[in-house]
Amino acid sequence: MPQPNIDAIHAALARVNDPEIRKPITELGMVESVTASAEGVVAVRVLLTVAGCPMKEQLTRDVTAAVSAVEGVTSVDVALGVMTDAQRGELRTRLRGDAPANEIPFAQPGSRTRVYAVASGKGGVGKSSVTVNLAAALAARGLSVGVLDADIYGFSVPRMLGVTGRPTQVDQMIMPPIAHDVKVISIGMFTPGNTAVVWRGPMLHRALQQFLADVFWGDLDVLLMDLPPGTGDIAISVAQLVPSAELLVVTTPQIAAREVAERAGSIALQTHQQIVGVVENMSWLDLPDGSRLELFGSGGGQAVADSLAASTGTRVPLLGQIPIDQRVREGGDDGRPVVLDAPDSPAAVALRSVADALAARSKSLVGKSLGLTPVR
Repeated sequence: MPQPNIDAIHAALARVNDPEIRKPITELGMVESVTASAEGVVAVRVLLTVAGCPMKEQLTRDVTAAVSAVEGVTSVDVALGVMTDAQRGELRTRLRGDAPANEIPFAQPGSRTRVYAVASGKGGVGKSSVTVNLAAALAARGLSVGVLDADIYGFSVPRMLGVTGRPTQVDQMIMPPIAHDVKVISIGMFTPGNTAVVWRGPMLHRALQQFLADVFWGDLDVLLMDLPPGTGDIAISVAQLVPSAELLVVTTPQIAAREVAERAGSIALQTHQQIVGVVENMSWLDLPDGSRLELFGSGGGQAVADSLAASTGTRVPLLGQIPIDQRVREGGDDGRPVVLDAPDSPAAVALRSVADALAARSKSLVGKSLGLTPVR
């Protein structure tokens, strides 16, 4: 067999992405050296971003598989090293350029990321379930998606998406874990066990700012922010830190939930945010005889949409009605979103329909400079 070609090996390595950063390891400066013997033995030395990189075994497997496919290669020896501080600094520059360390990319005029803040007036309406399933459905469409669990006190997104890993830090950048092709960050990844978070307002604002600025999200198409119920500190901080974020209001059909959902959506009047639409969750229960049992009443989602449209003077559509489905609860407990685990179920179909509406939505021009100058 011919001796392996070094250029062909480098081309193969260029198809290997870092599992956390999702960019080729050759572009990230992670390939330190490549040698090939006449017998076809290839030695590759790869530099990890940090010593305790949780993805080093997967990276080793990916490199081995890619290089083994090159003509003439008989065996692959992958050696792992660790980047120096200077190399990590160069990596940060490659990823973020000259942007300040505390800059929020989604708040910049050139950002193409659609940010949806998923809000509700009260707890227990399934806001987090809707968030994680929309994220999984959007990622399944091929979009680059992130979820920020902004419910600091009542975080639940890690369990619902099945995230077990913890973020790693590379030169003041936090690398978010990935589950179902969705990048995820939550305060639950930084607290031991089921420890409660006991913080006042300023700490909440700072945590949200760090999640937005210090986490390396990459080039996201969509960022979903799972807000806590109500119109408190986090909702106000989101409006301040990411003014272009659009509100997605989740409610159930019952009157009590409908009234508080209207209050949650009406915050847009004070923050000058746009409301992308309303999702009605737990709309009905399908019975074996084909009939529907409306456990929480009916018409609540449309009433919220109509009320918010009247108060804001804008069009606020009812994007979907999600039926009660035991598989939604089971998937949330097991970290398997129903849109992936039972894609043909009525709830999954309804959730995918909402995701389709969000994916097709064009970027809002609210708050954006159009670069126009008046003509005299």
